[in-house]
Amino acid sequence: MTSHKRPSKSSPSSPKRRRRAGSSEKQSARLEVALAKVKDDLSKYLRLAARQEIVITRHGRPAGVLIGFDSEEDWLDYRLEHHPEFLNRVAEAREALRKGLGTRLEEL
Repeated sequence: MTSHKRPSKSSPSSPKRRRRAGSSEKQSARLEVALAKVKDDLSKYLRLAARQEIVITRHGRPAGVLIGFDSEEDWLDYRLEHHPEFLNRVAEAREALRKGLGTRLEEL
């Protein structure tokens, strides 16, 4: 008889660590909290959200994400990263570079 190893259901693969919008240094762990608990103690969860992602659940299913900011600079970064006009200008500039237009930093 051959034994086949099955992957453990209790240890999912770890997600890739990436910078979260709204903060320059956040913990990679996320916390799932029921909506009722968030409503009862919003200020507590807002403080926690400055350090880690808070997934708000409704009936056990993800319903939203609470994003906190450590500083005003984090708030400004978040706004810039999600501003449609800024994102369009970045996309246009990248496209221009792909077409050979513009000046690369190496050429300056």
